[in-house]
Amino acid sequence: MAETPDIPEPQQGSSPGNEGWGALSTEARNPASEGLDTLSTEDVAVLLLEEDLQGLEAARRCSRGIAQAAIWAAETLAAGGVMMFAGAGTSGRLGILEAAECPPTFGTDPEQIRAVIAGGPEAVFAAREGAEDVSSDGAAAAAQLRAGDLLIAISASSVTPFALGALAAAREKGARTILVTCTALSGVDATAADLVLALDTGPEVLTGSTRLKAGSATKAVLNAITTAAMVRLGKVYGNLMVDLRPGSAKLHDRALRIIQTAGAVSREEAERLYESTAGEVKTAIVMALCKLGPEVSRERLRAVGGHVRKAVAGPSVAESGTSENREE
Repeated sequence: MAETPDIPEPQQGSSPGNEGWGALSTEARNPASEGLDTLSTEDVAVLLLEEDLQGLEAARRCSRGIAQAAIWAAETLAAGGVMMFAGAGTSGRLGILEAAECPPTFGTDPEQIRAVIAGGPEAVFAAREGAEDVSSDGAAAAAQLRAGDLLIAISASSVTPFALGALAAAREKGARTILVTCTALSGVDATAADLVLALDTGPEVLTGSTRLKAGSATKAVLNAITTAAMVRLGKVYGNLMVDLRPGSAKLHDRALRIIQTAGAVSREEAERLYESTAGEVKTAIVMALCKLGPEVSRERLRAVGGHVRKAVAGPSVAESGTSENREE
């Protein structure tokens, strides 16, 4: 079990004492930026970007744990469970971004991938710093979870009361729990979650400002978790997002280009397939590659859990016992 610093356990309306905060790597001073106010503007920008790269490398070293988180996310969603992100401040906003971006990219149900932030929706646009100190608010936000659900708590420091309250409530309800933090593993309570991703991004260029490289590394990890999970769920064919929701002109055009590329058809044929399937990109691709009608294509996809590659490799029309041909 990882050793923990002398940090009092957060209680409702309180936060760790000064000595506890000082023991966290995310609160330490970065030797590389001690003369930050003496640097040129360009040198400040370069230093910030170089430190971001170090944060991303720290995240990459946690790839095995990130993969496990993705597997859990995929299992949760496949079984109809809820995946919830919870955090305060920048961490909470990053969770909201992830939850908001999954439906248009992967066609997921917004009710299945949710996010909560300390201080409520208003805190997305205006900082409510004291809200992070109320552990009972985190617990209340996660109280709706049940066995089979997944909570991903995000806390750069690992000791944010709101995040810890959410973790405790989720575990009490029988949900799986993950903690994404940017402090060192030695500073994390390893019992706080079923899986702890301690990125250890180190001190910030601007001391304590974890919206910087800690935020960049956290966003990269959340991207990796959700995208890898969606690959497992069959929402990707090659490197194409075949379950996207074409709700804008840009996404409509992308859907057509995906059908054209994956199905090896002309733009005109892609448009015809798109219309004949009411915008079901996966179905259109199977129709194009297997010379099948929409219903047989849909059935093939259902039989293999929505994986286009498996559907394309499936039985022929004759073997499947159906006489439906591709519609003209």
